[in-house]
Amino acid sequence: MDAFRRLVVAGLCVAALAVQSLAQEGKTVSEKKDDIRAAAWVRPTPQQMAWQELEFIAFAHFGVNTFTDKEWGEGNEDPKIFNPTEFDARQWVRVLKDAGIKLLIITAKHHDGFCLWPSKYTEHSVKNSPWREGKGDVVREISNACAEGGIKFGFYLSPWDRHEKSYGTDEYNEHFRNQLRELLTNYGPVTEVWFDGACGEGPNGKKQVYDFDSYYAVVRELQPDALIAICGPDIRWVGNEDGVARDTEWSVQKRGDGWAWHPAECDVSIRPGWFYHANQDNNVKSLAHLLDIYYKSIGRNSVLLLNIPPDRRGLFHENDAQRLKELRQVIDETFKVNFARGGKAMASATRENAPDHAAGMITDGSMYTYWAAPEGVLPVSIEIELPKAAAFNCAMLREFVPTGQRIEKYLLEAWDGQGWKEFARGTTVGYKKLDRFPAVTASRVRLTIIESRDFPTIREIGLFKSPR
Repeated sequence: MDAFRRLVVAGLCVAALAVQSLAQEGKTVSEKKDDIRAAAWVRPTPQQMAWQELEFIAFAHFGVNTFTDKEWGEGNEDPKIFNPTEFDARQWVRVLKDAGIKLLIITAKHHDGFCLWPSKYTEHSVKNSPWREGKGDVVREISNACAEGGIKFGFYLSPWDRHEKSYGTDEYNEHFRNQLRELLTNYGPVTEVWFDGACGEGPNGKKQVYDFDSYYAVVRELQPDALIAICGPDIRWVGNEDGVARDTEWSVQKRGDGWAWHPAECDVSIRPGWFYHANQDNNVKSLAHLLDIYYKSIGRNSVLLLNIPPDRRGLFHENDAQRLKELRQVIDETFKVNFARGGKAMASATRENAPDHAAGMITDGSMYTYWAAPEGVLPVSIEIELPKAAAFNCAMLREFVPTGQRIEKYLLEAWDGQGWKEFARGTTVGYKKLDRFPAVTASRVRLTIIESRDFPTIREIGLFKSPR
């Protein structure tokens, strides 16, 4: 993508979904409070919850652009240029699994219209390439490798098609739905279907009016558990291609006259470009940069979608694979020990008659238990006595989001023997919030929730030591 496409995607996706701002103009104070309280009770679907728990997922931009050295194809490329002679989908999956990545999204068709599967609705596809003597199917090999390797599978299908002659007419929407049906029925379970809003001219000089509602209907019919992003009702674009979420990132978004669970996905490429370019082999993002992205995406209530572009061999390049390995090593080292696990927790207030939601639930290591505060009691705090004094420079907070996202402002402090000293503060928490700070050594910490849309919940607190 580039700056133009970002603007197009942002504009069209927002318009298509009628996502409104959080401003509540024209309402009384009481009406605003009731509306915000309603937002506190919006919940994710089981599919959205499972997707959020993936945390780290991958894009693979691959196609004719890989061989023309372009980011955007023209649609007039000769299919014979596509010939990844060492293509190995299993190598892709091995690299991703070693990096802790749990879902792969392949660009089944980019703006150039070239299809990585032998679509019967176009000749502009792998079936007219020399690869596998015209009998190959990139999408099938990837979906099979994902299933074999135990990671989820998804695909990107560009609505903009610079090759298809029907583009810009009513017939194109049916053409697009037909290609969707092929991908949704022939390649096993699909976790995520990725649409963007790029809308340029086709070969006839016309632009297309996309019938997104009908596209969604096909997905819901054929793969009801699949989530639809980015021009879609289930997952939204974070708004940039830097892989960075906002400091305050709400999964609950205003839509129409109500609220909807619409979590953010942060997309970014491991290289400057989205497709492979040999002259970028030494421009893979540094480990420090990728770590910063990790904390500002996954650590800000979002899912990280990292693009790794396969090279002309049909492999993930060694430099990309090595950097991913380094990233995983640091992440594993950082989060292998939670110094708060098993600590004694005491809350200033807890919901009455709710023994299953006592303060101790936040240090028990279970993903199914949580502490809950009483209604109308703010600020509210939890003090944790660690099993033993520890030095830490990273803190994790997690709300129990199956019941909603509510926390608006919090404070973290450590006892220094004489008083409480602040070491981190923030706004939203959501599925996961990670704070980094200069190392603190303490045996007691305190979390204070200052503001919340309704009574807050905490599923887990973690204290960690990062080596970097």
